[in-house]
Amino acid sequence: MKLDVLLGLQWGDEGKGKIVDVLTPKYDVIARFQGGPNAGHTLEFNNIKHVLHTIPSGIFHPEKVNIIGNGVVIDPVIFRKEIESLKKYNLTFSNLYISKKAHFILPTHRMLDAASEAAKGVTKIGSTLKGIGPTYMDKTGRNGLRVGDILAPDFKQRYEFLKKKHIDILNQHDFTYDINEYEADWFEGIDTIRSFQLVDSEYMVNQFLNDKKSVLAEGAQGTMLDIDFGSYPFVTSSNTICAGASTGLGVAPNKFGEVMGIVKAYCTRVGSGPFPTELNDNTGEEMRKVGNEFGSTTGRPRRCGWLDLPALKYSIMINGVTQIILTKADVLSVFDTIKVCTSYKIEGKTTDQLPYDVNLPIEPIYKEFKGWKKDLTNATTLNELPKEFLDYISFIEHEVKVPITIVSVGPNRKQTIIR
Repeated sequence: MKLDVLLGLQWGDEGKGKIVDVLTPKYDVIARFQGGPNAGHTLEFNNIKHVLHTIPSGIFHPEKVNIIGNGVVIDPVIFRKEIESLKKYNLTFSNLYISKKAHFILPTHRMLDAASEAAKGVTKIGSTLKGIGPTYMDKTGRNGLRVGDILAPDFKQRYEFLKKKHIDILNQHDFTYDINEYEADWFEGIDTIRSFQLVDSEYMVNQFLNDKKSVLAEGAQGTMLDIDFGSYPFVTSSNTICAGASTGLGVAPNKFGEVMGIVKAYCTRVGSGPFPTELNDNTGEEMRKVGNEFGSTTGRPRRCGWLDLPALKYSIMINGVTQIILTKADVLSVFDTIKVCTSYKIEGKTTDQLPYDVNLPIEPIYKEFKGWKKDLTNATTLNELPKEFLDYISFIEHEVKVPITIVSVGPNRKQTIIR
């Protein structure tokens, strides 16, 4: 059995949580492979909105196995709050497993994140200040504290050693901090994690595949935020691309099957960094309002703009995408005219490739489409979709050479059309 991968093709917030929830009945296992609680995956059903930060989006299907992989970084405080918020839905979490090799976000990681961002001044990247970057830095620097370490008798000493190292750095920054209250909550979170099934997830996932079980790898953020191939340095701290599922779960590339890329019918971005099709006008504000484009984790307003095909083609190439899932098409129903960026003009030359230097001024070149001006949210079949919207889909497919297999026309799991 092959492992399928589902990931975002833009700057995150593409609607991955909803789609994982919709697809979960087709799979035996849902495994999150990277990122931390800076990601917010939103699911909506039975008139209730749920936001998950660390837990895989298949958790509401109790018969399915959910795994937090080794590529994820975990904040015990946020994890504990997430568990507590879900208990009222009668979830037992007997189907949730945590990799021993996942790394912990310490209270001091959050302080280091804030100190680093403050030191950057106007060049700050727009960090969520969740401690994600410093945690991955400790991971690659071979200083990290892992989930499996809580089983060791000297766990507290290991914690104190890393904490002291962080405090020495904070003192060099002349950064004011107080971790006492958060530290107490952190150890309560550690006690919560102790009560879960801690596993060697790489063995577990591969055994499922050997047993012909179907596995869906769930990514966080989006391709354009990948640490290697995103709009560096305005990126996250992990590999958000398909290859990240290999390192984040311990699965060999030759065991991959479908690669499902999720893309909004337009673009959004949170935080600083280049955004060629951004609309700093009434159109962009209308997109934000109609699409409720505010971060599910941070509440920050998202920057909005038209669909960017050069960036999308790049993401498809990097990930080896085999099918596309188009989300939030209903948001564009309010516009008379819809635009799609087909290429860039950079330093007087037209190109459809992303430049190495993300700070170069980029002028998007657009193709215009007639808007469909019809509410899509109640559509359940392709026949109910207006011709103008179907033309929009066909154009995207023709340009990127990948089929759009699912269309989302609203936040609810039922507002999903399989093509």
